[in-house]
Amino acid sequence: MEPNKDQLAALAARGPGPVVMLNLVKYAQAGGKDAYLRYSRGFVPLLKQCGGTILWAGEVSGVAIGDDAGDAWDYAVLVRYPNAQAFVDTMTSDAYAAINPDRLEGLSKHVILPVTETYSKLAG
Repeated sequence: MEPNKDQLAALAARGPGPVVMLNLVKYAQAGGKDAYLRYSRGFVPLLKQCGGTILWAGEVSGVAIGDDAGDAWDYAVLVRYPNAQAFVDTMTSDAYAAINPDRLEGLSKHVILPVTETYSKLAG
């Protein structure tokens, strides 16, 4: 659940322009949600400092279409950063390192996927 240097380097190489990160979260069994909320309270100021914002966040309620993996995720968040480097800088900062133990304590599974908008291209 920790970013590795290769992942961060590839992300930073994306170049300029905003990036949206899709966070998929599975809480740890005991006290996971509370620990993740502590992490979130510490993370929001860091996000604002880098010019980012939360676009949407909500609880996952099951699977509408696809494999029966409804218990795979508890929470999903879309986070917009002004660019990929802002994400990398935030994730590698001392301030982030100070709050990350709460994230690690709170989660049994966490993925962050960079996503690129394509709808507006399809809509013409």
